[in-house]
Amino acid sequence: MKTVNWGIVGCGNVCERKSGPAMYKTPHSALAAVMRRDAEKAADFARRHNVPKSYTDAAALIADPEVDIVYVATPPGTHRELAVQALEAGKPVYVEKPMAMNHAECLEMIAAAEKAGQKLFVAYYRRALPYFLKVKELLDGGSVGQPLTAEVRLLRPERPEDRDPARLPWRLRREVGGEGYFHDLAPHTLDILDFLLGEIADARGCKSNLGGFYDVADTVTAAFRFRSGVTGTGTWCFVAPPQAVEDSVAITGRKGIIRFSTFTFSPIELTTAGGTERFRIDPTEHIQGPLIETIVAELRGEGRCPSTGTSAARTSRVMDRIISE
Repeated sequence: MKTVNWGIVGCGNVCERKSGPAMYKTPHSALAAVMRRDAEKAADFARRHNVPKSYTDAAALIADPEVDIVYVATPPGTHRELAVQALEAGKPVYVEKPMAMNHAECLEMIAAAEKAGQKLFVAYYRRALPYFLKVKELLDGGSVGQPLTAEVRLLRPERPEDRDPARLPWRLRREVGGEGYFHDLAPHTLDILDFLLGEIADARGCKSNLGGFYDVADTVTAAFRFRSGVTGTGTWCFVAPPQAVEDSVAITGRKGIIRFSTFTFSPIELTTAGGTERFRIDPTEHIQGPLIETIVAELRGEGRCPSTGTSAARTSRVMDRIISE
């Protein structure tokens, strides 16, 4: 493709800054059309971002001959249906994370892509961000020696709307968003660990609803093992007190430890016998931009995107195992 023309299905908040602008700011890339069920909101997004077309029907956008690739930016409950529809129409797909509601749906999407001979990408954009590429550089360069363990902790307090059934976010409605904030946030960390340390071969977990504000889990713990033999643990709690807020990942090796965060981009800390070294790397203006650049490059035959349906399905399989008991 000389220019990759994007069409967005579901031009909501995530598209305003994280992804949408990157689609028309990236070289050889343009945002050709957007879709939202609310015609006024769709037209408003198109007007503010100088997008030539807006739709209220996903099928119409997918069928638009000027749309080369479809970005599915709706809640997870619709990912499989919309992605398969676009793939069957002969178009590559970029789908928001998590890839689908469960691993079985991911496999259906992969099968549809293979049958159609089309590319399937997933918005695990941390795989292309300089911050996480630095962590990978340190690990691959042997800074901490042979990796041994990985420890994940994400603790946040509930938000006011989490307490109000009348304002409950879609992420807390199982039929739309899956298993709550765990389903929304944990895959970012699990996927980047897959990127850094390789495939997670096995996982176990337990889930609880301790706050009682909604029906899905608000607290999840897990133990997992990578194919390499590295072991890991994870704790995710979304009803923690403000003084307990934490966003941390620690990878311990034979010669030291690397500490970093998934969401706050706190300075990366490398601690070895020689002391502690810190690396401050801020996120890009449009956080999905670097990954979108890799997608454009792959579609133009000039590179490879590191986040595919195959890699993303592994993360969904791990989540399924963690919350299955």
